Amino acid sequence: MKVHEEGITKHEQLLQYIEGLKIGTKISVRKLAKTMTVSEGTAYRALKEAENLGIVITKERIGTVRVEKKPRNLSDQLSFEDVVEIVEGHVLGGADGLGKTLHKYVIGAMKIDAMARYIDAGSLLIVGNREDSHSLALQQGSGVLITGGFGTSREVKNLADSLQLPIISSRHDTFTVASMINRALFDRLIKKKIMLVEDIVARKPRVSMLKLTSTIADFDELSIETGAQHFPVVDEWNRVIGIISRKDVEELRGDQSIEKCLSRHPITVGMQTSLASAAQIMVWEGIDFLPVVDRNRKLVSSVTRREVLQAMRDAQNQPQMGETFEHLMWNGFAEERDQDGRLFFHGMITPQMATHLGTISNGVLSSLMTQAALIFAKDISGADYVVDNLSSYFIRPVQIENPVIITPVILEMSRRACKLEMLMKYQDNIVAKAMLTLQSIDHA
Repeated sequence: MKVHEEGITKHEQLLQYIEGLKIGTKISVRKLAKTMTVSEGTAYRALKEAENLGIVITKERIGTVRVEKKPRNLSDQLSFEDVVEIVEGHVLGGADGLGKTLHKYVIGAMKIDAMARYIDAGSLLIVGNREDSHSLALQQGSGVLITGGFGTSREVKNLADSLQLPIISSRHDTFTVASMINRALFDRLIKKKIMLVEDIVARKPRVSMLKLTSTIADFDELSIETGAQHFPVVDEWNRVIGIISRKDVEELRGDQSIEKCLSRHPITVGMQTSLASAAQIMVWEGIDFLPVVDRNRKLVSSVTRREVLQAMRDAQNQPQMGETFEHLMWNGFAEERDQDGRLFFHGMITPQMATHLGTISNGVLSSLMTQAALIFAKDISGADYVVDNLSSYFIRPVQIENPVIITPVILEMSRRACKLEMLMKYQDNIVAKAMLTLQSIDHA
């Protein structure tokens, strides 16, 4: 494959090459760089985007592998086929049932009669080399995952085939496969909760656009038809070359071309861009409109600040599904108000927050201070914020199992921004401080 085809960048060539690989092909940064004669940095960026696009995944102890892209609207549940991939297993029988979903897994570390009470249709029994358990599980409508690399008898395999229930073997032990499945479930739930630009685009009608040859009259007509005040401008190949807004055309005649008044080289986003990132871009750049493009910069759709913020608010009203590390760290903290009604936070420094020396890690400190600041700022103004700048430092060591209090102090606050000093105290002594500048994503 040529790397310098006309009109196509090296990055796009790399993505096309990765997309053309056979499903299951292993690929490394070094191998990709050598094959395509590019730097390892360029190869790395292409692999990361391919991972974001869902056409490769990185597995522990295996590396990066080309996979079939799965739809965005994944089920909360795993299929038996997913389990085979997760635990690096192979199917001993019942392959026709790989598409079925499981609603729970059961670890078979119990006597056979006790095991029967926990297994039902849609379960997955995780067990070692116990053929009686394999048969029992299949007869009760459950799939079977055999750990330790063991197999099973021909009779059990035939039973699995006849019932169309998979029986899978993995070389890993019971604890490891259970951890792998648990992690996959939480990762899936977290990814499903994180809203992407494509979640907005999927609900929108066809995209409205103007051509480089369009006139001010064309702008006015399209604006009346759609009610919009911003439009992307595309070339003859549908590539975005600019945007145009109502204020750009206010003093121009209807027969004039838009070519000289459009804003060229606009900032764009992709379908896999998170809504939080899109909101931050709009805040930092002071814009209200973003064209959505594919990797060849061809127009797919567009999003406005209002659409992004409304979708983010809707997402916050959904039940929590899966916990990120940030959520896990903040779970041990509670909100209270002082006599004047001002918010403060208290909680315990857990062992998971510590360094190998037994003191709180700087990363955890920054995360706790940031979370407290964002909650406090929203409580004061009702707006959502993103962090623009953060400086944190220790005054005294903070040990594990120390109960601490985080108190926010407002230094400056406007409609657009908020500057806070965050104080962390232990036994009335200040042990750490942070200075944060926050930008509101609710205002231009």
